[in-house]
Amino acid sequence: MSNILIIGGGFAGVTAAEHLALALGHEHQITLIGRSNRFTFYPALVRVAFGKSEPGDVSFDLRETLMDLRIRFVQGEVARVDPDKKQVVLAHGEVAGEMSYDYLLYAPGRRLATENTPGFYDYAHHLLSVEGALKFAEAVRNFKEGDIVFGNCLDSRLSVPVYEAAFAMSRLLEERGTRAQSNIKLVLPAVPGDLLGEPHTAGALIGALAKHDIDILLDFAPARVHPGELVAKDGSRLPYDLLLLVPAFRGPSPLTGLGLTDEEGYVQVDEKMRVPGANGIYAAGDATALPGSKMGHMAIRQALVAAANLVAECKGQIPDAIYQHEMRLVVDEGGDESIYVHQPLTNGAPASVRQGLFWHWAKRVQEKAWFMQHT
Repeated sequence: MSNILIIGGGFAGVTAAEHLALALGHEHQITLIGRSNRFTFYPALVRVAFGKSEPGDVSFDLRETLMDLRIRFVQGEVARVDPDKKQVVLAHGEVAGEMSYDYLLYAPGRRLATENTPGFYDYAHHLLSVEGALKFAEAVRNFKEGDIVFGNCLDSRLSVPVYEAAFAMSRLLEERGTRAQSNIKLVLPAVPGDLLGEPHTAGALIGALAKHDIDILLDFAPARVHPGELVAKDGSRLPYDLLLLVPAFRGPSPLTGLGLTDEEGYVQVDEKMRVPGANGIYAAGDATALPGSKMGHMAIRQALVAAANLVAECKGQIPDAIYQHEMRLVVDEGGDESIYVHQPLTNGAPASVRQGLFWHWAKRVQEKAWFMQHT
C-alpha cells in the first residue's frame, strides 16, 4: 500500500484527490493537507463582492466531502518538503511535525506578494479570498461617487477578476443612477489581452470596456499605494476613491532552496507533471512554473494528468499521461459583451475568441456543475 500526500485544498488538490480515490479504491492511503477546511470557488468571488452571492454559496466543507471518498483531511500549514527523506513538515495545525509519503502531489497554490507593492495591504482591495471579497463589498456599499481604479500589478498572473469587477461596478452604478458621477479606470502594465496570454483578445476587451465608458491606462504598473493615490513604476500618479488591485504572484515556500523551483519560487515540472530531481513528487496548479496566467481550469487539467500518472505508478505501470498547456477562460461582462478565449500555449496556435450572452450563462453553468460534482 502506498501513502500518497496531497498538499493544497484548491482546484488542483481536490481534483487530484478525488481522481486518485476513485481510481485506486481503498488499497492506498490518500491524505490531503489544506490550510482551510473549506474549498472556495474563487472565480465566483466577484459576485460575492457585488452582492450577487453569499460566501456559503461559493464554498463547501472540504473535510466532509473528502470523507465520503475515504480521503483523510488534515488542516495545517506545510513549512517545507524534504524530498530525500520523503517527508513534509507541518508548522502548525491539527498535526505538527513530520508526515511521511511514498508519493507527493504538490499543489499549495501561489503566494500573494503584496510586499512588492508597498501600501497594498493597508489601502488596496483584492478579490483573492473570501475575506477580501467581503471587505471590498462593504467598500462598494459605502461608495457614493468619485474615482474608481481597478488594475494588475506586475507579475500578477491573473486579470479576469479585474475586468469582471470593472464591468460589475459599472453596471451597479448604472442601477443606482450614479454612473455619471464616477470615473472608472483600468490600469494595466501591458496591453489588454496580454495578461490573458493572447494579444488578439485585446480588441474584444477594449470594445466591451468602451461600451461601459471604462478608461484604460496602458503601461501603468502599480508600484506603491498611498491613501487616495496610486503611484506607478515610472512615477506616474493616479488619484482614487476606491481601489482594487491584483498583486504580484510568487511560488509558495515549501520547496524553495532545493533547486526545484525557478527564480520566482514556482516549481519546475515536466510534461507528465513530475518534478525533475525529486523522486515521487508531482505538482499541479498555481505553484507550477508553467507560463501564462494562473487559472482554475489549468489547475484541474494539470491535476488530472498528475493523478493519472500517480495511479500508473501505484499499479506498477509506466506513467504515460501528457499535459498540453492551454488556456480557456470567460470574462463575464454580465451580458452580451461577455468574452470566451481558447488558446493553446505550447505550439503558437492562434486563439479562438468568441463573444456573446451565451458565455455569461456558460460561466454560471460551469460553476453549478462543479458544485454538483463535488458536493
